[in-house]
Amino acid sequence: MATIEAQDLRERIGRFRVLIMGRANAGKTTILQKVCNTTDQPDIYDTKGKKIDAAIVQSSIKRGNHDITNEMVFTSNPTFVFHDSCGFEAGSEEEFENMKKFISDRAHATKLEDRIHAIWYCIPMDDHWRTFQRSEEKFFQECDTGHVPVVAVFTKFEALRPVAYGDIKKQLLGISGEERSKRIAERVEELFSRTGVLDRLYNPENRARPKSYVRLQNMNKQNTNCDALLESTTLALDNEELRLCLVSTQKSNLELCIKWAIA
Repeated sequence: MATIEAQDLRERIGRFRVLIMGRANAGKTTILQKVCNTTDQPDIYDTKGKKIDAAIVQSSIKRGNHDITNEMVFTSNPTFVFHDSCGFEAGSEEEFENMKKFISDRAHATKLEDRIHAIWYCIPMDDHWRTFQRSEEKFFQECDTGHVPVVAVFTKFEALRPVAYGDIKKQLLGISGEERSKRIAERVEELFSRTGVLDRLYNPENRARPKSYVRLQNMNKQNTNCDALLESTTLALDNEELRLCLVSTQKSNLELCIKWAIA
């Protein structure tokens, strides 16, 4: 019965559609590869479903002509479809307005299959003194995401650990390995808190505020995954059908499947 229900949902909703956002080099492609359990690059399609040559896409991006309406699909899991904002912080005001229009149109689309179902906003932590840049500020202050949940994704979180170690290395002399790890972890939390990024994300005056946030680290390593992101996204969805669709679409998080099957 569960299999029949999942198939019926996919037929009605189609694919689970995610807009992934954030500045260049935030680790977005790596996240999508982990979610789809692959190391391959995605196939890219235009709004008419025509496949676009990857070289043409890269050339367009270099010229500042990225098209957010293009769809990215991985052959390992074609039931996910992704859109990429492609680092609009370096683009023109026109590109930012195009992004806002895309979100508004897709957030309020009549048909569920045409909507974006979730937004993943990636904020890298490898430059923690400039964690919240103007691009993030503009998005959260100005963009109307409707009922589409936004999940803030702090990428490259491991970059805080060497900074934390450097701050307190004299205090770590002569103590046990367990205590060293504990103190470094505490210092990481202090550094993260000092960025003030959560206060700025959840500012009551923002039009868009995250439903939740996750921290991802060491995504370049083979044994890491995005299970926390998938679970957080599932919980952030208000629509029960979309929750079931996401659970049935993703293939890497067996624990999440089991949780929702029991529920």
